[in-house]
This record gives sequence, structure tokens and C-alpha cells, in this order.
Amino acid sequence: MTVPAGDDGDLHIEFAWTVGDQHAQHDADQLYGLPYAEGHTFPVLQGYGSRFSHTGREEFAVDFDMPVGTPVHAARDGVVARVVEKHDKGCWEDGCGAFANFIVVLHSDGTTGEYYHLQKDGALVSAGDRVRRGQRIGYSGNTGHTSMPHLHFAVYRATTWGHTQSIPVRFESAAGIIDMPRMGARHEAAH
Repeated sequence: MTVPAGDDGDLHIEFAWTVGDQHAQHDADQLYGLPYAEGHTFPVLQGYGSRFSHTGREEFAVDFDMPVGTPVHAARDGVVARVVEKHDKGCWEDGCGAFANFIVVLHSDGTTGEYYHLQKDGALVSAGDRVRRGQRIGYSGNTGHTSMPHLHFAVYRATTWGHTQSIPVRFESAAGIIDMPRMGARHEAAH
């Protein structure tokens, strides 16, 4: 979209984009690791379909109650596509999402695993790095559109106009398969 840039008469081009494939075919049998260290558990603040803020495009996102500085681990193998770690602000007002630190990992099927609200300078990986399931990739925080420290994790398929749609995935825990992460549940990670 082309828009004028104020009084100087110059035109500036703005566009929205996202990582991934709009036609990605996610394998429903794919199992994901929990995004934290083996043997640890963290309460689920919001699971699939939570009415607080996980609706629409975020329906299949999961928020884990994690203190700032908790190691975050890759839930699936992939290639790091984007990293933002420059922000140190978390807030709940409109526009706060612009202050989120995050890591986006592109999976082999064209979906992305996305890890949000990381601490400032909290990434241990860079764009282009290959990561393996269970690998430590960063540290949780309280940046962006947030009301408390936590890790927001979801798998997304790219859609039109730079948007994404979360998709349901299954997690592998020490106690078995988790099909529907629910608020208040605690699951021990097994990598």
C-alpha cells in the first residue's frame, strides 16, 4: 500500500508480511515438545479456545506461566526465520504488541512455531540457525501485549495480508500425549 508521508511530499511504501506457507499442510500426527526444559512443569494460563485473549487467529495458542528468565526450548526442529529481542516494555494498552520480543521457527511443512514475550536480549539463536526439538533458544520475559510474565507459544499457518492462523497441535509430555492444553494444567516436559 502506498501512503503519503506528511508534509514533505515523499511517498513511502508499507507492506505486511509473515513467514510461512499459506498452503502448508500440517501433519496432524506431528508431536511437539513442550517449550521448556525436560523434567520441568509450568501452569497453563490460557489453553486452546480461552476467551480471555485466545480467540480468532489465536484460538490454538498456549500461554505458560513462566518467570522472567526461564529457559525456552524449541518445540520442533526447524530454521529460525525471525528474531526480535530489542524491547524492554510490557503493557496491556492498544499498541503494546509492537514491544514484543519473539522467535519464529520455520518448520519443514511451512508452518511456524512462535515464541512470544521473551526478555530483552533474550534470544540465544539468530535468523538462519537450524534448531532441534528440545534445544534452548531463549529466555521468557514480559514484553509486548501482556499483563504478566509468561511464554506465548503457538504453531501458525500464514494467511493473506501478512496475517497468520494458529493451528491445533499435540504435545508430548512425560505422562503422554496432550491434545487439548487446558487452563490450570501442568505438564512435565519430555524431550
